[in-house]
Amino acid sequence: MEHGESAARTTSTAEWLEVNQRDQSQTEPTADRQKENPADRQLAQQIRRALVKDKSLSSNAHNVKVIAQDGMVTLKGPVNSESEKQTVEAKAAQIAGSDKVTSDIQVRSK
Repeated sequence: MEHGESAARTTSTAEWLEVNQRDQSQTEPTADRQKENPADRQLAQQIRRALVKDKSLSSNAHNVKVIAQDGMVTLKGPVNSESEKQTVEAKAAQIAGSDKVTSDIQVRSK
């Protein structure tokens, strides 16, 4: 890792505060509010497997939160590029259906 690289990949405190405030809303889908019904678990699992299987994606993209509730999928977390964001969204849409995916993925600033 080169000098300064860590700082370039770090999400700012203000960005984290905004995300934390958003996620405190009771209507906001978060992993701990995900229902544990078999269909939603299987849907989230299929998407996670597709993400991890794609070795071209960064560890950030592999670790995007996949939240399934009543057949609807929400994607959250940082990725390294707009291209990764599009790839993650496309994989989720291919599995769940394009009209069933909401993306809250953020591209990390460089």
